[in-house]
Amino acid sequence: MKWGPEPLADGTTRFRLWAPDAPAVAIEVDGDPPQPMEPGPDGWYARVLPAAPGTRYRFRIGDTTVPDPASRRQSGGVHGWSVVPDTAYDWQHPTWRGRPWHETVLLEVHAGILGGFAAITARLPEWKAAGITAIELMPVAAFGGTRGWGYDGVLPYAVHESYGTPDELKALVDAAHGHGLSVFLDVVYNHFGPDGNYIGRYAADFFDPDVHTPWGGAVAVARDPVARFFVDNARMWLDEYRLDGLRFDAVHAIADPLFLDAMAAELRAALPDRHVHLVLENEGNDAPRLAPGRYDAQWNDDFHNVLHVLLTGETSAYYADFADRPAQRLARCLSEGFIYQGEASANHDGARRGTPSAHLSPTAFVAFLQNHDQIGNRALGERLIALADPAKLRAATALLLLCPQIPLLFMGEEEGSDTPFLFFTDFHDDLADAVREGRRREFAKFAAFADPDARARIPDPNAADTFERSRPRPGTATWRALYRDLLTLRHRHLIPRLAGAVSIDAVVTGPAAVVARWRLADGAILTIAIDLADTPAPLPLAPAPLFATDDRFVAWIAP
Repeated sequence: MKWGPEPLADGTTRFRLWAPDAPAVAIEVDGDPPQPMEPGPDGWYARVLPAAPGTRYRFRIGDTTVPDPASRRQSGGVHGWSVVPDTAYDWQHPTWRGRPWHETVLLEVHAGILGGFAAITARLPEWKAAGITAIELMPVAAFGGTRGWGYDGVLPYAVHESYGTPDELKALVDAAHGHGLSVFLDVVYNHFGPDGNYIGRYAADFFDPDVHTPWGGAVAVARDPVARFFVDNARMWLDEYRLDGLRFDAVHAIADPLFLDAMAAELRAALPDRHVHLVLENEGNDAPRLAPGRYDAQWNDDFHNVLHVLLTGETSAYYADFADRPAQRLARCLSEGFIYQGEASANHDGARRGTPSAHLSPTAFVAFLQNHDQIGNRALGERLIALADPAKLRAATALLLLCPQIPLLFMGEEEGSDTPFLFFTDFHDDLADAVREGRRREFAKFAAFADPDARARIPDPNAADTFERSRPRPGTATWRALYRDLLTLRHRHLIPRLAGAVSIDAVVTGPAAVVARWRLADGAILTIAIDLADTPAPLPLAPAPLFATDDRFVAWIAP
């Protein structure tokens, strides 16, 4: 059985709902009296009714009305009416087949902060000119309120109303393809948000009572209706919206590798003639998920964490795992991908984290210095440009953009914006109070916020001003030129030789210095030397530098 409305050729629509705990389900169509749905096997209900695209509908269970959990579009937010979708769209670039993974240079963007889908579409030419090859949208699925990060979505099939319509998202994807750009989407399959999550009221088995995540009950993907809910959602984004890839949020909270592998296999089989890229966020550093035919890559938090320690000197919270021997840790990251490959992690209560990864391609790792988490989960949302020495940051940026791992930038980073990116929501009443106070308690363990007066300076996530302050201001010509020049070098000298690149070694040459080497696809050797010490030592002499900066970084390619 499939979730969601199914428009039929005769102008009617088949409606379905999996509600195994409901004694009866009725459907209301555009305000008409409720009509009973027909019970079927395994807790499914269905009804075929005259309902053209654009028709509003909702389900009634007892005295409660609920949206379709697989609604393709909402009218009036996550508590409002669901809308029968119009799937017809006149694609202007129907022959687009995507770009190979090794060509990817990602820019992570938030649709709401940038003004919606149409505003993002208008910025595509400038990002292309800067050397970006793919934009990655933070989650766009419907969530409570009008503003938020998107990770508390409750209707994964519906585009969030304040960002634009489904057709406007398709137009964004279509325009990107016309510019030769790929579009990725961040999807959240590990939990539901707290506002508008009705599904547990009539389908308790959607969740696993024995497994919990930091954000609520874990989804029970071992049950077929639940697995189909998420796999079909992924297929919708890739097929109906023609997205080029998906980033699966925090799959360690799903903790079911069989489901993950089966989903990847089905998605690849469904679209064999396109470059479709599947990327994981996985705190477990689970290398087997990155085997050929499964997932292309994983966000490499280890890369960020060790470089953050080297750039800022911060060693509290999860940075404590990277505080000692940071140069050795960076060397392992550059040569083997993951830093933690089975070692005990203090941040995980001493449990071992990760599996061996040295056998994987460097392109199996998405590297970054900043992203929504690493900026926005700071109390004041500071970017690295406000925290790090500019010379060190330039060197780290060169490392990011010239090493063989796949680079990701966060919106505004590509031009050196200094605007904070804050944690913002649009909750109300008791939930708003709980989120505000919970965030302030979260930072009470940090010395800078131990005092209640200091914690009061942490922006209220629910204040509209917190959202407005996160809109990135333009950066400077100097930083903009740095990113453009580095990406020009990446496109000219690295990307054509990147497929099949392998690590040779990485050697520690000082307390914060590493020299790393990779053999590229044509046999040439890429060498990168970086030193992030307060007083850097002399760098190796490069025969013909590809790029060098401030006596802290040099890269060259030699036969």
